[in-house]
Amino acid sequence: MSAVMTRAPFAIWLTGLPASGKSSIVERLLPKLSALGMTVEVLESDALRRVLTPEASYSREERDLFYRALGFMGARLLAHGVNVIFDATASRRAYREFARTLIPGLLEVSIECPLEVCMQRDKKGTYRRGLEGGSSTVPGLQETYEPPASPALAIDTTVTSSDVAADRIVALIRAARPR
Repeated sequence: MSAVMTRAPFAIWLTGLPASGKSSIVERLLPKLSALGMTVEVLESDALRRVLTPEASYSREERDLFYRALGFMGARLLAHGVNVIFDATASRRAYREFARTLIPGLLEVSIECPLEVCMQRDKKGTYRRGLEGGSSTVPGLQETYEPPASPALAIDTTVTSSDVAADRIVALIRAARPR
C-alpha cells in the first residue's frame, strides 16, 4: 500500500477598499487554481451578508459579529480540508487578526488602490451612497480602513492586472503550502 502525499489546505484573505479589485482578482484566480487541481471555497462578504445580515446596518457591532462568523466559517472549512479564499474588505485589522487566531497559516493579501480610483470603479454604488448620505459606514469615506501591517503579498491594482495579480497569488499559495 503506498502513502499518498497531500498538501495541507490553504486559507488566503484578500483585503482592500471596496472596489479595489478583490473580486476581479478572485474571478481570475479560481480557474488558475482549478487547472492545478485545487478546489476552493470563496467566502465573499456581499454574498454572505445576504444570508447572515439580510438587513445589514453595517454598525460596528454587526461588523464585529459578521467578521467573527466569517473567520469561524473559514476555520471550519479548513479543518475539513477545504481551501478557503476570503474576499472581504474587513476594514479593521482586528477582524483579520481574529481569523488568524483560528487559522494560524492564514495568508493576507493587500489589494491596494487609491480611494479616488476605487470611487471611479465602484459599480455597486457604495461610495455614491456614502457621499449622498445613504450610508454612513463606508470604509475609506466615513470608516477608517486599516491595511495589513505585514501582508504576505501586496498588489497595486492601478498597475497590476487582475490576471497578473492572480498569477502572483498562485505563486504565493504554491510557495506557502507544505507537502
